[in-house]
Amino acid sequence: MSLTKTLVINGLKRTIVLDDPRVTLLDLLRERLDLPGTKKGCDRGQCGACTVLVNGRRINSCLTLAASLDNAEILTIEGVAQGEQLHPVQDAFIACDGLQCGYCTPGQIMSAIGLIQEAQAGDDAERVREGMSGNLCRCGAYQGITQAVLDAQKVMRASKQQEVV
Repeated sequence: MSLTKTLVINGLKRTIVLDDPRVTLLDLLRERLDLPGTKKGCDRGQCGACTVLVNGRRINSCLTLAASLDNAEILTIEGVAQGEQLHPVQDAFIACDGLQCGYCTPGQIMSAIGLIQEAQAGDDAERVREGMSGNLCRCGAYQGITQAVLDAQKVMRASKQQEVV
């Protein structure tokens, strides 16, 4: 039994035929849609390496069935930058040394973007650490990650204020 689903992935509308209703969003992205930026870490929803945004909310794509996402808007790490212009969170991760080996970085960045968009980051490091607690970094780059979220949030706020004026 095949299922046809329509998804908007990184701004592009895609019609996808699923031969197996059990395929996860993670496997669909990586294996069928050639979007390998979303990483497979634990494949159990415990590490956050597979974090993407679905309808603006952070999810673990390894736990989400693609068949359940008809008409959903999905943003992966490949869709974050605008051409050569990096997203403020990406810039902040570089500036704050919020990465080491880089394996968890796509999931960390997607989670940070979601945290900021959800207005859950706050202005203190402890709140950011709590909000990012579902994303693990084996290298221990947590200090840089936390600072990157705080810095990116300031840049994004300033940008919004400039747009309003």
